[in-house]
Amino acid sequence: MSEHKLLYKKMPIEELVVLAQKDDYKAIEELIKKIQSEVYATLSYLLKNNDNISDLTQEVLLKIAKNIQNLKNPKCFKSWLNQIITNTYYDDIRKKKKVPETISIDCNCDPLNFAVKIEIPDKKNKPIEKCITAECERLIKSAIRELPEVFRIAIILREFQGLSYEEIAQTTNSNVGTVKSRISRARIRLQEALKNYI
Repeated sequence: MSEHKLLYKKMPIEELVVLAQKDDYKAIEELIKKIQSEVYATLSYLLKNNDNISDLTQEVLLKIAKNIQNLKNPKCFKSWLNQIITNTYYDDIRKKKKVPETISIDCNCDPLNFAVKIEIPDKKNKPIEKCITAECERLIKSAIRELPEVFRIAIILREFQGLSYEEIAQTTNSNVGTVKSRISRARIRLQEALKNYI
């Protein structure tokens, strides 16, 4: 590996974005490599089945590469990326002529009572532990996929992407109160769905 290529590999995303906006193709390539698994993982939780995750991942990455110049502030890359993922997901629903589920957003529950805790599997696990971890991950993914769409998007953006309530509100074109309510209700539903396993 050349020293030049190694330099790109060690760069933080923000620096890669700045270089990519200056038509540095190596920076764009490295940026895409760094985010592709995150894009795929996010879509795998959003979509109810795995049919076109790869196609949508490619579509998102292509939009990133084509539109990187439009990002005004490289520090906002994560929010911008999630906006593209969410819009691509909604475009896919529209193409399939699906109607998003609607839900009531009034809730008297305390969002602090429950938090979804998802642990990343340790690569050093023994075979039996790997099986348990894989099964747990499958159950969590299945429970998330069963959530109404607005809950699913909110919880994924919060728990997996680490977005703030304000960023989620901006990404989903809703207000912060609605976002908090959706996340709270998603957590309660997940807790109920997983109570026999966790």
